[in-house]
Amino acid sequence: MISKIVFKKIKFININYKNFNEYVVKKGLFVFPSGPALANINVFNQYYTSIQKADFVFFDSGFFVLLLKIFKNINVHKFSGYKFLNLFFNYLKKNKKKKIFCIDPNSNFSKSNRRYIKKLGIKKIYNYIAPNYDVDTLSDRKLLKLIIKFNPDYIIINIGGGTQEVLGCYIRKKLGIKKTIFCTGAAISFFTKDQAPISDLIDKYYLGWLLRLLFNPMIFLKRYIVGLKLIPMVIFNKIRVIN
Repeated sequence: MISKIVFKKIKFININYKNFNEYVVKKGLFVFPSGPALANINVFNQYYTSIQKADFVFFDSGFFVLLLKIFKNINVHKFSGYKFLNLFFNYLKKNKKKKIFCIDPNSNFSKSNRRYIKKLGIKKIYNYIAPNYDVDTLSDRKLLKLIIKFNPDYIIINIGGGTQEVLGCYIRKKLGIKKTIFCTGAAISFFTKDQAPISDLIDKYYLGWLLRLLFNPMIFLKRYIVGLKLIPMVIFNKIRVIN
């Protein structure tokens, strides 16, 4: 069985949902790169560096998984941010004493995220509204102090892809202590209903992109067109398989 693949010096881990309990207790930086984000790694250097340094990189993109199968005959398990959070929220229902630190994009999303996590039975939640970070000069000492003071079991970064991974890498480096950091971006909004209502069935059949496109074509059409650059990247780059 393939345990990892190395694509453009990024080490993707190949696990399915049955291995979730093994990984949810681990410390480190968890990232879920989308297809369009992977297609732009040659442009966004800070993002590229961050996912290279991440402890666990998952196959969030169904498009990437399909390209690996079609052009490289490599079969891996898709494990989206949505699927991961779904399992994580079920885990929290059984582990209600966990402390959760959310980093949110704005006050409206922060209220929705807090409300949803409280419904799971979690009582110790801290919601931090992120400023507009410049990934080239990213620094947030206020955030670090709050994390140290609150001492969470899990940090969930709910801001946009490309920035959240850089922030996660920054937090891990500056804290000097191992924390579990999930860079799942807007995936929590599928549960709070602030985004398109993706279900297990839609995620299973790689149709999340279509639902997002239908709900917000102005944003996602351009993003998915850019994502097509991933095709030649997969075809013409050597991909190393680790069994």
